[in-house]
Amino acid sequence: MGAVTRGTTNPNRLRRMDRWIAAAHGAELRRAADPVAVDLGYGAAPWTAVELLARLRTAAPRTRVVGVEIEPERVAGAKAYERDGLAFRRGGFEVPVPGRPSLIRAANVLRQYDEDEVAAAWDLMRGRLAPADPATGSRGGLLVEGTCDEIGRRHVWVALGPEGPRTVTLATRLGSLERPSDLAERLPKALIHRNVPGEPVHAFLRDFDRAWAAAAPYASYGARQRWIRAVRDLTADWPVTDGASRWRQGEVTVRWEALAPRR
Repeated sequence: MGAVTRGTTNPNRLRRMDRWIAAAHGAELRRAADPVAVDLGYGAAPWTAVELLARLRTAAPRTRVVGVEIEPERVAGAKAYERDGLAFRRGGFEVPVPGRPSLIRAANVLRQYDEDEVAAAWDLMRGRLAPADPATGSRGGLLVEGTCDEIGRRHVWVALGPEGPRTVTLATRLGSLERPSDLAERLPKALIHRNVPGEPVHAFLRDFDRAWAAAAPYASYGARQRWIRAVRDLTADWPVTDGASRWRQGEVTVRWEALAPRR
């Protein structure tokens, strides 16, 4: 289910998203009886699935990765890269893998769809996630859907559980950043057309730019220290969910409800 995407990709493009997933979801992957992660829409080459396996196994060594693509020729070409813990199959938003995956990563897929198609795609993918288990404290599987630039310097993604959207994360190579609102062009499809006055995501980026400007004196200590100070100031008015250990990576994560589109 879905449409064929352009399929453009580059090695190491999704490193920021992968590192965040390993840190934020590693415990869930370790807890799972059979931790399966899906790289949905990996594109014309299988690099992102190969890299996802390596990165997730640093946090959860038993993790298996299945690359899923809707274009048969791409799947056929990826078969040469299969090995223990890595497989490829044809499919789309229905995520045709056995059982319930612990993770679905859909990067640079929905960007090519219309905004009104996002909710249905999210629902299909969320419906395939491993369910929450109160007995073990598991929150269930995680869907990570977002967009990045061609070489992975700027990236924004939404994290969703079986119950719905949880957070929005902005991640960037700080040395390439002029102001936080530079990330607006990489907002996922659910938010990119909402970056207009009156919408929460626009207010957030406006406040982030102001905090960044106020933190200019910290630039003498490096872009990382300026980012950390700006994010710390943001926490007074916005529900930032992570801490300095992630801010140092050029990240900030905010609760979805604070940025969700107004209907």
